[in-house]
Amino acid sequence: MELYDNTGNLVQALTNGDSPKISSSKYHSLLASKDRDFLLSSTAEADQQVKISDLEGKVVGLYFSANWYPSCRNFNRVLIGVYEQLKSNGCKFEIVLVSSDEDLGAFNGYRETMPWLSIPYSDLETKKALNRQFDVEGIPCLIILQPDGSALHDGVELIYKYGVEAFPFTKEKLEELQREERMKHESQTLTNLLTNNGRDYLWNPTMTRKVPVDSLIGKTVGLYFSAQWCIPCAKFTPKLISIYHKIKQSLEEQGGGDDFEIVFVSYDRDQSSFVSYHGTMPWLALPFGEPTIRNLAKYFDVQGIPCLIIIGPDGKTVTKHGRNLINLYQENAYPFTDAKLELLEKEMEEEAKRLPRTDYHEGHRHELTLVSEGSGGGPFICCDCDEQGSGWAYQCLGCGYEVHPRCMRAVDPSNAGSVKDG
Repeated sequence: MELYDNTGNLVQALTNGDSPKISSSKYHSLLASKDRDFLLSSTAEADQQVKISDLEGKVVGLYFSANWYPSCRNFNRVLIGVYEQLKSNGCKFEIVLVSSDEDLGAFNGYRETMPWLSIPYSDLETKKALNRQFDVEGIPCLIILQPDGSALHDGVELIYKYGVEAFPFTKEKLEELQREERMKHESQTLTNLLTNNGRDYLWNPTMTRKVPVDSLIGKTVGLYFSAQWCIPCAKFTPKLISIYHKIKQSLEEQGGGDDFEIVFVSYDRDQSSFVSYHGTMPWLALPFGEPTIRNLAKYFDVQGIPCLIIIGPDGKTVTKHGRNLINLYQENAYPFTDAKLELLEKEMEEEAKRLPRTDYHEGHRHELTLVSEGSGGGPFICCDCDEQGSGWAYQCLGCGYEVHPRCMRAVDPSNAGSVKDG
């Protein structure tokens, strides 16, 4: 679900008063116990203690996190960068870790990677009370407490979206950022998205020729955020290559002047990985490691890869969900517009009328029932191809196993589940 749009809904959601107000004078009552008035520093030694009273007058982030959860570790890298930059700028900001680690050793190892404070691992009651008070339903979660008494639940989204610019996380600051964001989107062009500091080119697939960014103007363009080390990317990239070729071939046969291109936006960890990975792709790429990549990820709120953003011929964003649309409709998704998707949805409805209501899939032992969003379905991850789906699905009503209708490989009930145990 998208947490942001360009109409100010984020600010409204964050400032409607759905969180209790916390006075800065209550930091002690929130974070202390009857026999503890301190927090631990980022070192594992017991004598490295910081008085809770030192938080008075500061913006404080309560960081609910755990070492065992990959999403927390991914967010840590972003949060540490923001924290250290704010501290170096002299901002009155502090973070307090509220750990969900499984044992003391994991807790100590985890907090040693962080430059901020933490509640002692042994103080289970305080951690439970904070979880209850702020209705924490999942991690990572960053609750922002303001000196003026307000509390925001969406610190993770704010950090991903705005980084250091979100500080001090006030309603006025968020409104200012959203005004700036609306202006950027209204003036968005392919040129101002993909050029930077005099660089006005992209690399061709063989890395031997610079292709002017302006040569893409008037085309439908996909911005493909991906990396060689990413397992879901390794699965999706070959599919995208196949779809890319099919779209290009179809447009060439139609001869209508439309064109489609993809630009690789690399999340690779080094130049050699980038060159190797880009070498498998038939499309263009931004130069490795330049600031435009980070700016695009922030601008489009990319929180996971692979991600495919579609830009229309007018330079405006068509959809941020290109990957999902490719999975649902393959090459038929082009040009990814609302009008085309409405047509495809109608076609899917008609096709579903011809599908059996129930069937057995070779990858599951139970009978599967055809469902739609209106009859118990909805967004899901296909248990056969591991890609996202929505709309129609074959679903096991007993255990929730779901597959795309196109992934169904029907078998005799006596042989169901013989390939892999669902």
